[in-house]
Amino acid sequence: MDSIASSPSKPRSAREASSRPRPATRRVGILGVGSYAPERVLTNDDLERMVDTSDEWIQTRTGMRERRIAAPGQATSDLALVAAETALQRAGLAASALDVILVATVTPDHVCPATACHLQRKLGATRAAGFDISVACTGFVNALMTGHSFLASGTFSNALVIGADTLSTITNYEDRESCVLFGDGAGAVVLSASSEGAQVIDHVVGIDGGGAEMIIVPAGGSLRPASHETVDNHEHALKLQGRKVFRFAVTKFAEVLKQITARNDYALDDIDLVIPHQANLRILEAAADRVGLPMEKMFVNIDRYGNTSSASIPLALDDAYRQGRLERGKLVALVGFGGGLSWGASLIRW
Repeated sequence: MDSIASSPSKPRSAREASSRPRPATRRVGILGVGSYAPERVLTNDDLERMVDTSDEWIQTRTGMRERRIAAPGQATSDLALVAAETALQRAGLAASALDVILVATVTPDHVCPATACHLQRKLGATRAAGFDISVACTGFVNALMTGHSFLASGTFSNALVIGADTLSTITNYEDRESCVLFGDGAGAVVLSASSEGAQVIDHVVGIDGGGAEMIIVPAGGSLRPASHETVDNHEHALKLQGRKVFRFAVTKFAEVLKQITARNDYALDDIDLVIPHQANLRILEAAADRVGLPMEKMFVNIDRYGNTSSASIPLALDDAYRQGRLERGKLVALVGFGGGLSWGASLIRW
């Protein structure tokens, strides 16, 4: 030991160091997808009996007809579990083979521990590391990027990436503007560093903290811990500035979609299917119009699920898969935008 420590190392020139080959980047594929939506359906007619609204008003402004609501005691990890089990089954992979579990959510089971810990236990994925990612409606894109990076670099070989939220637990059902928007659900993908499955190509993400107040749960964190006052004032429920969020979403959707296609040498016309965050049908229509994208290329299921935040994109991805919209070789873009303010896109060759 002493002789090794005291032996001088051979000097390496800058030219020699820079000429060494970089570690190879491994191909990462999606082997399986899955989703789950709770059994309870909350329709526009139901909401008419709860607040001053109407089916026509809701459909005209949001495109939503119904949304799914978790049962009492049904936690985010419970929704994630069903989606994960489906994705693993389709991937032909045992939970014991997972190296890491990433859960994108803004409604964790607990403040501590991470929901990934509960999901690991329920799956029996005993050798998997894991953690949660909180980027609201762009959470799944960020989680997918993180899992992709882990596998491409060689850190791990198999990853479970989940987007799951029970927004009904942070919705004020006395606020007619916001309570019509939100639903619960979960979606999952299994990633593997292999030549199989849909190839994950690239990601673009970003945030603008200057808009943090536009979509926010005011209380429950360290700034405003829970108290009788915060509960009485509904400060543990989502609040949003709809018009400002609308303008932001349309603008960022167009920007991020153009950015990710251009930097991978694709034209917008090369994209076969866009799977966006299901925030509002009017946002999706305005965004598609801005970039010249036919609505036929925009996958929409907001009418049946509403806005499910982190679950929105992977739930729609599985929906598209089950409908046969994801044929081999198709170029697919996932586009998220929402609280933070945040935005992001992923590019996949199916």
